Amino acid sequence: MPIDREKALAHVFPSGEGGYTCDDVILYHLGIGAGNPPTDPNELAYTYEKDLKVLPTFAVVARSGAGGGVAGVPGVSFNPALLLHGEQDVEVHRPLPPESRLRGQLRVKDVYDKGKAALLVLENNVGDADGKPLWTTRMSLFLRGEGGFGGPRGPEVGNEPPKRPPDGVIETRTLPQQALLYRLNGDKNPLHCDPDFARRGGFDRPIIHGLCSYGITCKAVCDGVLGGDVARIRRYEARFRGVGYPGETYLTEWWREGSTILLQAKSKERDGAIIISNAAITLA
Repeated sequence: MPIDREKALAHVFPSGEGGYTCDDVILYHLGIGAGNPPTDPNELAYTYEKDLKVLPTFAVVARSGAGGGVAGVPGVSFNPALLLHGEQDVEVHRPLPPESRLRGQLRVKDVYDKGKAALLVLENNVGDADGKPLWTTRMSLFLRGEGGFGGPRGPEVGNEPPKRPPDGVIETRTLPQQALLYRLNGDKNPLHCDPDFARRGGFDRPIIHGLCSYGITCKAVCDGVLGGDVARIRRYEARFRGVGYPGETYLTEWWREGSTILLQAKSKERDGAIIISNAAITLA
């Protein structure tokens, strides 16, 4: 059945309440590689509840309480095996506190027709217990095989790096158990821990979560360019171009363009295979 864009846009998800604690924040930071070296003051600021700071990308795993998901959207039918998480966007409206009660409201922001696939954009607006906005996340999902329904094509991929060498390259060595740590944030997909399942998915071994790579690269720029000041990051947009493997080294290339830092991440061990592309951090 073809996608019914108007029905999808009209869908109202249930709102709900959630929240997080310092322990949730610390676990997330450990999952993206924080804490090395363990006595470094900047790393302790990510991993010790005393003066704990929160990387904006924590928003992608925080339990906001928003109800529903892509599988329950009216007018949208797809094969779950052909779904790809294509892009992620986090926009923070103020620095995130170390702990908070939350109220989230999910909506279908748009559905685009990309020809061979549909692109569904889910937006979650999250505030604290008093209703003050904290962040907005936008998740772009490629539904392969569901294009051709007559909807708008949508914007083209942006955030292309400039035609010059990067202003800097930051090396981040991931842990051999990186995916095993990160999955404790809530994504228990066996693709990230079960070798047999990974082989059935076309990989020779388990891969790192895309959202883990998203956090790794954000932290790399925060620490390597912004002096560890998480409050400087207003927004982070990125495209999942490839996959990362536990234990390999990410090379995060970055370019400063006014109040924006453009970036992409490659694998050092796999001859520059691209992991994250078309990425941009907007500065406060």
